[in-house]
Amino acid sequence: MKIYPIIGVGSKPFRGHLSPENLESFLLEYPGLATVTIQSAARYDYPLEQVKEFIKQLNAKLPNGKPQTIDPHEKETLLAVLKKCKRHYESVAEVLAPLVNSISPYVPQRRARKLHIGLFGYSRSVAGVSLPRAIPFAAALYSIGIPPEFIGAKVLEDLTDEEWDTLQRYYVNLRKDFISVGGYISWQNVNMLMEMHSKTAKRADMDVDKLSLALTRVLADLKAVEEKLDVKLGPRSSAQRKHENFTNNFLISYLEHEDEEAKKALVEAAKLRRCLG
Repeated sequence: MKIYPIIGVGSKPFRGHLSPENLESFLLEYPGLATVTIQSAARYDYPLEQVKEFIKQLNAKLPNGKPQTIDPHEKETLLAVLKKCKRHYESVAEVLAPLVNSISPYVPQRRARKLHIGLFGYSRSVAGVSLPRAIPFAAALYSIGIPPEFIGAKVLEDLTDEEWDTLQRYYVNLRKDFISVGGYISWQNVNMLMEMHSKTAKRADMDVDKLSLALTRVLADLKAVEEKLDVKLGPRSSAQRKHENFTNNFLISYLEHEDEEAKKALVEAAKLRRCLG
C-alpha cells in the first residue's frame, strides 16, 4: 500500500505558511506532498475569488514532485540544529509564559475541544511551564507586536558553518519567511514593555526580573535575525503600520485593564494580518 504524505498548516510561517499569496514558496518548501489541509485563515480572510483560484492551483499542482533525500550525515547535522533551536526556544518561552498566559484569554474562542477525560480545552507544556495551544499562543504574541516566529531566533548566531549551510539547504524560504512576518514587529511595543516592565510584570502576575530577562532575550532574537539574515524589522506597508497601531492600542488597554477595548484592538489587528494565530 502506498503512503501519501499529508501536512496540515496555517497561513503564517509559525504554522506552515500556506496562504493564497505564498503558494509557490510553500510548494518549493515542502516537496513530495500529496495532500494539504488548510485552516480557516486561508479560507475566510482573503477575497472569495482569490481563494477559489488558490484551491484550484493546489489541486492542480499536488503531488508536487518527490521529497528530498537527506543523507545520514546531514540528518545528524539537522538534528543537532533542532536541539539547539529547542534549547533557545524554551529559554525564552519559559520566562515569557506568564505574560502569554495573561494575554491569551483575550483571544476569541473558536470552539471547545473536548478531551477523553471530559474537560474542555487544555494547555501545552514547554520547558516545564504550561502554555496555551498554538492559536492563542501565537495570537497573544502577534497582538503585542512580537510574532512567535522570532522566539529563540538567537540560535542563528550559534550555528556552526556546516549547520548554517545545511539549514539553509533544507529550509529554503528561511529568510523570506522572516521578512514576511518582520513587518508585524512593533518596536513601539517592545520599547513600551521595556520601559514599563514593572507595571507589565504586575499585570501579568510575574516576577519583574524574569520579565526583564525575557525581554532581553527577545531583543537578542530580533537582533540576530536582522544581522544574520540582513532583514530590517518593523512595519513597511500601510496595513502593517495600521496593525502596529492596533497592537499598540491592545497593549495599552491590556495594561490599563480596559478589557473590551483590548479585545477590540486584538481582533482588528488579526483582521489586518489575516489570521488570528
